[in-house]
Amino acid sequence: FQDQAMMKTMSGGNCNLNVPAKNSYRMVVLGASRVGKSSIVSRFLNGRFEDQYTPTIEDFHRKVYNIRGDMYQLDILDTSGNHPFPAMRRLSILTGDVFILVFSLDNRESFDEVKRLQKQILEVKSCLKNKTRESADLPMVICGNKNDHSEIFRKVRTDEGENLVSSDENCAYFEVSAKKNTNVDEMFYVLFSMAKLPHEMSPSLHRKISIQYGDTFQQKSFRMRRVKDMDAYGMISPFARRPSVNSDLKYIKSKVLREGQSREREKCTVQ
Repeated sequence: FQDQAMMKTMSGGNCNLNVPAKNSYRMVVLGASRVGKSSIVSRFLNGRFEDQYTPTIEDFHRKVYNIRGDMYQLDILDTSGNHPFPAMRRLSILTGDVFILVFSLDNRESFDEVKRLQKQILEVKSCLKNKTRESADLPMVICGNKNDHSEIFRKVRTDEGENLVSSDENCAYFEVSAKKNTNVDEMFYVLFSMAKLPHEMSPSLHRKISIQYGDTFQQKSFRMRRVKDMDAYGMISPFARRPSVNSDLKYIKSKVLREGQSREREKCTVQ
């Protein structure tokens, strides 16, 4: 895996896709256990919902887009709800560009966890921003999942969720159902809009392309008979691997050093 400050390459089968670093982003999904983080990611990537619960340690996915001839890469980090390694969670936050914080509407403790995560993200990212000239914008959605359950099971009111985002125009609140696929697409549309990313990254606004078309995927003239009316395509990399801790640390370090600020810097440690 190359440093994110360089040209990124996704290799899969016979395809070799080059994505400019400026068009490469990481989406980090955080929340307590059993709230539906992986189900939301599955809806985004595959349009499917898995009934069987499997605890997530940490899953990494990559999706590459050709949108009107320009290449984009979205890395998705689906984190563990147990957070067995606090330093890894902090590292994930430091390298994240957009965030989804998930809680279950029938679980008050998971909502409290989201409040803690929101505070931690703001603190960790502000530490990094003090050392760089990064934009102050921090696109984030807070997602109350399982709104398909009866209201008698609800433990978190809608206004409580809305209050978490009321003072930040780069933070939005949605109540969704990964099971019923309710409001999931709308949530991603708003998240990408806040991040100033092409709205065609949303699941329903691009054509899904198989890895077998990888050789022609990145060509500006990319057209196929079946998709000739579309100008946005997305393809999941089946061979994506999470960057190593060392790669992530080098990326953060290069981000700070690249600015070359002369003033004394406080330490922004991963601990």
